[in-house]
Amino acid sequence: MNKTVPDTALNPRDFIETIEHDVRRADAYILLEFLTRISGYEPVMWGKTLIGFGQYHYKYDSGREGDSLRIGFSPRKANLVVYIMPGYFDFSDELAKLGKHKLGKSCLYINKLADIDMDVLEDICRQSLDIMAKKYPL
Repeated sequence: MNKTVPDTALNPRDFIETIEHDVRRADAYILLEFLTRISGYEPVMWGKTLIGFGQYHYKYDSGREGDSLRIGFSPRKANLVVYIMPGYFDFSDELAKLGKHKLGKSCLYINKLADIDMDVLEDICRQSLDIMAKKYPL
């Protein structure tokens, strides 16, 4: 069972208002609108600091199963983190054109949106959502 679950009692906009860093807060609002438009899902808080769009149910061969967000982001103190659930391993061409960033398995770390090409990010996000729709249809 996932520790991070949807929390509809928390409002993503209220959470964003608590971000002290002006640029991070402004970027979070941009990502909120950006991912709402691209995904077609309304934003939902997952835990206290992660904003997710859509969800899916997974079940591993080991028997472990749970629910997770299809795509999302978290405006952390150090950077913005964009989560795509298929991971970033198949996006090397796009990432080469994205701009300044760091990678984790399913995490894209961005200092500020001004450092990246938003059209490239949109392409990555749309491809991610397409992969998820094929792997985990609604």
